[in-house]
Amino acid sequence: MPENKKNIKSNKVNNSVKNDQLKNQIEELTQALKQERADAINIRRRMEDERLKSASYYKASIITSFLPVIDNFDRALKHVPLELKDNSYIRGIEGIVKQFEDVLSSLGIQKIPTVDHEFNPVLHEAVAVDGEDGQIEIISEELQAGYKIDDTVIRPAMVKVKKVNKL
Repeated sequence: MPENKKNIKSNKVNNSVKNDQLKNQIEELTQALKQERADAINIRRRMEDERLKSASYYKASIITSFLPVIDNFDRALKHVPLELKDNSYIRGIEGIVKQFEDVLSSLGIQKIPTVDHEFNPVLHEAVAVDGEDGQIEIISEELQAGYKIDDTVIRPAMVKVKKVNKL
């Protein structure tokens, strides 16, 4: 009998060691699974970010190719003779320009504000400066419209700037 007691004790010790090993193995596998899930979530997030960046890039690229067309319409409308201002043909052209602006807006593209706004070198490209005495640079004239998607400038606005002392 004493030998049976030794075997039972030995079996209990062995079972305890095996249980500890199994618990450790379960814990390791659980941690590995959690890490793999976190990695998969991060990969999905990165892929979505890359997809959005690519979409924004291609949208900006396509829009940039249409901007000269919009610019030409704007230039043409600025030089319409007074006697033709109310002509239905001119109103049709104005409608086309409005339609272009609506499409750009629906795509998340905004026109950069210019006249009477403070000059910002990130958003504006100054081609002329009037006045030497002022500290503050205010946009006096827009020569070419600028556009942006969210905070990304597609094309800076080309402007004339005047220096003033106070806003």
